[in-house]
Amino acid sequence: MLNYLWAGMILVGVVFGAFNGKMQDITNAALDSSKEAVTLCITMIGVMAFWTGIMEIASKAGIIQMASRKMRPLIRFLFPGIPEGHKAGEHITTNFIANFLGLGWAATPAGLKAMEELGKLEDDRRLGKAPGIARKKGVASNEMCTFLIINISSLQLIPMNVIAYRSQYGSPNPAAIVGAGIVATAVSTGAAIVFCRLMDRRRRG
Repeated sequence: MLNYLWAGMILVGVVFGAFNGKMQDITNAALDSSKEAVTLCITMIGVMAFWTGIMEIASKAGIIQMASRKMRPLIRFLFPGIPEGHKAGEHITTNFIANFLGLGWAATPAGLKAMEELGKLEDDRRLGKAPGIARKKGVASNEMCTFLIINISSLQLIPMNVIAYRSQYGSPNPAAIVGAGIVATAVSTGAAIVFCRLMDRRRRG
């Protein structure tokens, strides 16, 4: 659907420009935008590679495991159905830390692994190997829904991606977005947590 939407918008723009004698401007804009896109991709690849490497070093050094232990009360509060010491907890913690730093790309691999482990946990529940109420096959568990919603709300302390975008486009103070980003994502994450807890109680009720 989005492909048709974007194609339609481009086609309307080109036709409108042709009827108004702006084809030269359209051509120049296309070339300039292509150049900017390549430059932006190179910039973001550098940021992504740097922070993904930092996260990997932190994992190898045991920092992620230490953070996982520190965040255990929070994980238990948000995901009471995950057994103690389950692999999903560590992947969820890694995902949360990456999101705190505004590294959506670095958070994605951990998020996929967390969902995979939560899926295995749900399979174990269906087989009676793990505690908890099992959902029908193909239905997401409470933990999956909670993780997805909190991941989307994404509390960010340092929105690195946005800072990189602002720097790329010549902002005099790229980090000025930090305060507003913290407030906005804190509100969205708070709303997400309240919603998840209310829906969890409703399901249990």
